[in-house]
Amino acid sequence: MYPVDRSSHRLRLRELTIDDVTAVCAVYGSPEATEHLSFEPRTREQVGQIVARSIAAATVTPRTEFAVAVVERNTDEPIGFGRLAADPHQQRGATMGFALRPDAWGVGYGLETVQLLLGLGFDDLGLHRIWGARSPLNEASAKTMAAAGMTEEGIVREHVLKAGQWRDSVVHAILDREWASAPG
Repeated sequence: MYPVDRSSHRLRLRELTIDDVTAVCAVYGSPEATEHLSFEPRTREQVGQIVARSIAAATVTPRTEFAVAVVERNTDEPIGFGRLAADPHQQRGATMGFALRPDAWGVGYGLETVQLLLGLGFDDLGLHRIWGARSPLNEASAKTMAAAGMTEEGIVREHVLKAGQWRDSVVHAILDREWASAPG
């Protein structure tokens, strides 16, 4: 499926362009925004490589990765990054992740982003199961995934090595039938 263009009331998911490097760097280069992510802040060069790889992956057939810009509809300004990627270990399954600029936190954009990614996966791609992992300390992400109808399934012990320390991850998932029966 190319191009991705999916909207909610306030947000839109769209394909990344090379012009999005600065916007993605505002997320991936931010110590605050990456505090609970699985990696240290990225340099502009690293972000440029990520965006370039994502653009190239968008036109591969079959497409297995959907890395997209999260954009405010009113301003057309990118405020974050979302990703849905086929999980090679399960049939019709995918992993999901997202990150927003810190100045976009606290107004419900996280929930809208997750709902848009889930809609892409279930409604457009016909997936059966979508899962995401979070830092055990990221309570905002826990609330967001629960509000989107995702179930906390358990802990993957010492899953992420960050800043020289192993960190657990908490897994949340949702099935197609749960998505179909979710309100709203």
